[in-house]
Amino acid sequence: MRIVEKEALSLEEKVILIELWNNEYPMRLHLKTIDDFEIYLNELLNVNHYLLLDSFNKIMGWAFTFVRDDEDWFAIILQSKIQGKGNGSRLLNEIKKYRDNLSGWVVDQDNEKKLNATMYKSPMQFYIKNDFRICSEIRIENEKISAVKINWKAK
Repeated sequence: MRIVEKEALSLEEKVILIELWNNEYPMRLHLKTIDDFEIYLNELLNVNHYLLLDSFNKIMGWAFTFVRDDEDWFAIILQSKIQGKGNGSRLLNEIKKYRDNLSGWVVDQDNEKKLNATMYKSPMQFYIKNDFRICSEIRIENEKISAVKINWKAK
């Protein structure tokens, strides 16, 4: 596996990434069209993409960083079949190289379903293992997501 950093995504990459998003994130976060995906991405500032590619250059994971309210934020998605093998930590370590502070939202309960009707497993323990702290006093609750803020600071 290798990581490729990009400032902009091709249409082909966007098509693959929206499928990854819809397959791996909770159903409530489903993006119906490529236009929905592009609207989401276009609302973000200073975006950098990190694609995790297998030996056939197939996208297996994606992390992206952006600025929101003068803070560096990130999100990460991996195909289920490569989770639990160090790939997520590899992506996180890559984006940590360029930042000294990262924030994100994490679904902190295991009661969400994915589009394929399997249960979404909260990645909270993964983030704790990767030195993120839980900001339990800061939550987002709306029709799309119920999540808590997490934050990492360089030592």
